Amino acid sequence: MALDPEIFEALLEGVRRFVAERLRPLEAQVSETDEIPDDLVQDMRELGLFGLSISEDYGGLGLNMEEEVRIAFELGRTSPAMRSTFGTNVGIGSQGLVMDGNEAQKAKYLPLIASGEIITSFALTEPDVGSDSGSVKTRAELDGDAYVLNGSKRYITNADKADLFTVMARTGGPGPKGVSAFLVPRDLPGLSVGKPERKMGQQGAHVCDVNFDNVRVPVENRLGAEGDGFKVAMRVLDRGRLHISAVCVGAAERLIADSIAYAKDRQQFGKPIAEFQLIQAMIADSVAECKAAKALVLQTAKAKDRGERITEDCACAKLIASEMVGRVADRAVQIFGGAGYIADYGIERFYRDVRLFRIYEGTSEIQRTIIAREALRSEG
Repeated sequence: MALDPEIFEALLEGVRRFVAERLRPLEAQVSETDEIPDDLVQDMRELGLFGLSISEDYGGLGLNMEEEVRIAFELGRTSPAMRSTFGTNVGIGSQGLVMDGNEAQKAKYLPLIASGEIITSFALTEPDVGSDSGSVKTRAELDGDAYVLNGSKRYITNADKADLFTVMARTGGPGPKGVSAFLVPRDLPGLSVGKPERKMGQQGAHVCDVNFDNVRVPVENRLGAEGDGFKVAMRVLDRGRLHISAVCVGAAERLIADSIAYAKDRQQFGKPIAEFQLIQAMIADSVAECKAAKALVLQTAKAKDRGERITEDCACAKLIASEMVGRVADRAVQIFGGAGYIADYGIERFYRDVRLFRIYEGTSEIQRTIIAREALRSEG
């Protein structure tokens, strides 16, 4: 259900100012320290960013999908690590609970997630399981009133700060139908988190291994029925991919704005480089591709709000937007020239940051596979 238009526009303007006045000035610091300052996290809580997608009944803002992607466009205009601070609470870390949790589970956790009192994380990927997500090896064996979890997860976003994990584990035979989903609190005995990985980009957003050594998870913490875990994960990822697509658009808009400003200011051969047609061509290509991706993201968000099946459209949006922002970032480096390769200007940081968008929450290759499968099915 949509917010009152005036209330939403006020929220949107508030987020826009927050990005410009609080987040962008701290981009270099966050990149250098690999940490988001505590006071900034508190500001995010007070603005309601941890509860964008959670119903007002549980203390969130209850945005519909179109409203969420419009907020994500604004959040994309700063370093992706900033959004990642609360991104798992808005997306993959909470949506399994929102979509498939029972009332007791929702009442227990959603208010704390919406307020940012607890951080959530989504534990699907494993050392030997990435794109083939239906082949998870982490096991959950029923033992009386609890499931006993054993195994490891890899590259888990916000794992070092998470208080609650949505974990996919095998309760049955091979393949997707043998996977179930569980809500696993951080403080359960036997759960341990590895140190944050050193990454190419997105400093400030941490990923870690998560290990389960005979972790007893109460039966009431299972999400849905046994064997529904893969379905839960795919529904969560559909929605998450659309959100990430919107962030890609916002990042591209930021890169385009910076490129235009630099091209107008930078002088070569006695005039601004913006007057050279080859520079104009790069700007034009970036603007056109960004507008096309933005239109697709908005169209898909509206379709979701109408209750339509959007698996194919989400995959299209993720593929197009993530590939687009990579090209826009590459052109931005080229427009800035030598300055684009120097850290002080921030362009090289964005160039590294946006590379991840083509990998996580489903690689470009997986998106193409989904699109082809859905297209063939609809024409069958």
